[in-house]
Amino acid sequence: MPSSCRDESIHDRHSTLLVLHYQQVEALDGEARPAASSGVEAGESAQADRDGSVSRTRPLALLTLFQILAGVRVVGRLARTARGERIRTSDAPLPDARMTVIVPVLNERDRLGPCLAGLVAQPGEVVEILVVDGGSTDGTQELVSRFAACDDRVRLIDASPIRPGRNGKTHGLQAGLDHAHPAAAWILTIDADVRPEPALARSLLAHARRTGAAAISVATLQRLSGTAEGFLHPALLTTLVYRFGIPGHATRRVAEVQANGQCCLFQREPLQKCGGFAAAQTSLCEDVTVARTLVDEGYTVGFYEAEGLVSVAMYASWREAWRNWTRSLPLRDRYSGLAGWFGLVEIALTQALPLPLLCLMRWLAPGQRLAHLVNVGLLMVRLGVLLGTARAYRKRPWSYWLSPLTDLPVTVQLWRNAFRRRHIWRGRVLIRDDSRNLE
Repeated sequence: MPSSCRDESIHDRHSTLLVLHYQQVEALDGEARPAASSGVEAGESAQADRDGSVSRTRPLALLTLFQILAGVRVVGRLARTARGERIRTSDAPLPDARMTVIVPVLNERDRLGPCLAGLVAQPGEVVEILVVDGGSTDGTQELVSRFAACDDRVRLIDASPIRPGRNGKTHGLQAGLDHAHPAAAWILTIDADVRPEPALARSLLAHARRTGAAAISVATLQRLSGTAEGFLHPALLTTLVYRFGIPGHATRRVAEVQANGQCCLFQREPLQKCGGFAAAQTSLCEDVTVARTLVDEGYTVGFYEAEGLVSVAMYASWREAWRNWTRSLPLRDRYSGLAGWFGLVEIALTQALPLPLLCLMRWLAPGQRLAHLVNVGLLMVRLGVLLGTARAYRKRPWSYWLSPLTDLPVTVQLWRNAFRRRHIWRGRVLIRDDSRNLE
């Protein structure tokens, strides 16, 4: 074979081999490219998952930090106030003491009877019982007249009409103070739904004299209307315990003041020097505002439990408790300031949120161990407070033990009412200005 033919044959074989080689390389590249693409896509998906997880955990981490700070404050407050004292029952006569009892009323015929029965059973230190009526139309005045016929210490004072835009209870209390016997150095305010025991007046006087406080009020024993209120009332009460601690102490700091106008004893002279009850005529939480006014003027006020000396049935239903107590519980007045807002933040972070967060973290952030531990700890604190407040109730329905379930809606309602300007109480419209007083 000529050499030229052999060269062409060799060249053809080389060309064929090169074509086959390139075809194999292209086939391998085609297989590699999808695999590489799948790897890139998997990496991008994993990165997106990590970014989403970070975006969820960062707000939770910040919230947990705030919960820790608020929890330290609440737990410290509870620990600091845990060893308080109580008003001890005393039946020792105080012959030099003179007390006027003021009971403001408005359509209270169905509730006033047990209150007056307990008041007329008080000993001679009580020189008069002034029932101040704001314009009742349900037979309240006739009921008072019947008691007055049996005990001449009972007097009915007509304080109607109440000026528009004014707190009706404060209006009645001031009218009673204006009519009080000149010799009465002590003023006891009692709500119509309160049931006092015969030793109440002497016990309060003995405690006030011993402590020297200008005012002392009682954490009254509560009577619940039924199962539904058992879910709600303890959650409302707990908001006070978280913000101010356990009863049993006197204070001279405005931010620490607790007061309960259902049963409150005042020294008359300091009260009148501070403007009397008129100092709170534009307040939605008149009892606390009067007490804060006294402290602001340098006096001491105290808040104590009282060994069953006085009980109260505040509301006839859970709806009344929801509508009326949440109106005053934000405790907004001219003294509350930033401390009042901090208190509302604390109950939101430490009372309202732990249980919902624990339920949600299982799905939203299952790996957040610190947040889980913090909220479990806060929930344990809540259950401890639930055990402690059990003594505030004469009888506890089974629903009492489930009341933490209503912590979140209760807190939301308190925040709503803290910002709300228009309120209705006993059919009267009260409008609050930007400084959170009534117009």
